[in-house]
Amino acid sequence: MSGVPQPSPDDMTLGMLVALLMQLGGSYDLPADAFSPDALGTQDGHLHAVELTPLDSGQLRLLVVPRPAGFTGGVHISDAGEG
Repeated sequence: MSGVPQPSPDDMTLGMLVALLMQLGGSYDLPADAFSPDALGTQDGHLHAVELTPLDSGQLRLLVVPRPAGFTGGVHISDAGEG
């Protein structure tokens, strides 16, 4: 969307977390190892990325994906998918 200010990666990350938690009733219990380096990132120390995909149903899909080599951060919004 040209001309429309895009949220910062930090703002988008917080927004996705809050939206997900609200859909789950406001809280979610995670296992203790959910924040371990292996769970959060790749072998080279990069954190995983989140892909946001608008679905044909009008919903949004949040998907954890490995961060591509050389990717310096930001928000990736993929093309509309099926769902």
